[in-house]
Amino acid sequence: MSEQKDLGVLIADNLKPSTHCVTVYKQASRVLAMMQRTIIYKKKVILLSLNKTLVRPLVEYCTGARSLYYQKDKILLERIHYRFTRMFPELKFLPYEERLVKLGLWTLEERRNRADLIAVFKLVKGLVNNPFDIFFEKSTNSHLRGHSWKLNKRRCHMDLRKYFFSVRVVDRWNKLPQEATDSTSVDVFKSRLQRIRNAEMSFFTDVPAFY
Repeated sequence: MSEQKDLGVLIADNLKPSTHCVTVYKQASRVLAMMQRTIIYKKKVILLSLNKTLVRPLVEYCTGARSLYYQKDKILLERIHYRFTRMFPELKFLPYEERLVKLGLWTLEERRNRADLIAVFKLVKGLVNNPFDIFFEKSTNSHLRGHSWKLNKRRCHMDLRKYFFSVRVVDRWNKLPQEATDSTSVDVFKSRLQRIRNAEMSFFTDVPAFY
């Protein structure tokens, strides 16, 4: 199997993201190890800032383009987040979900799906240069339940196509309430996504518990 790096993403000839995920995992692991060795006073505000600045950009870089569709890849990167939350001495022995709640964090899987929804919202509202109809087609079926910006889902038979951005996000977008799609700005949309997550923890994730 041959590989090439383009814009910081390692692309295999079979277009599977596994090799890139392993590379990212190793990079993020080295950063976590450095933080563990050098940060003596593990205060919440310090570690969260370092994670946001040094670790999260590695594991979230270009996630919209390189979709993770194998559970093993999703779980591999989620372990970075899992290990980070264990760096807090007072939280180390709590379950992963409780550590996330106390730190005010989302799982990496939730953040990827949230980023997809934000990208669709920007396309719908014309906040980006890319035309909406390149990626999506608005549903003309007036009998569907839910909000007024339902999208048609394209049929596909291969996993590679099924997990493209323009296909994978449709079901989750169509489940949003009207209030969310009527948001007047990206910040308002983000706050309403937060409320949706608070009400339905499983809305943004498809990854089974690994901890």
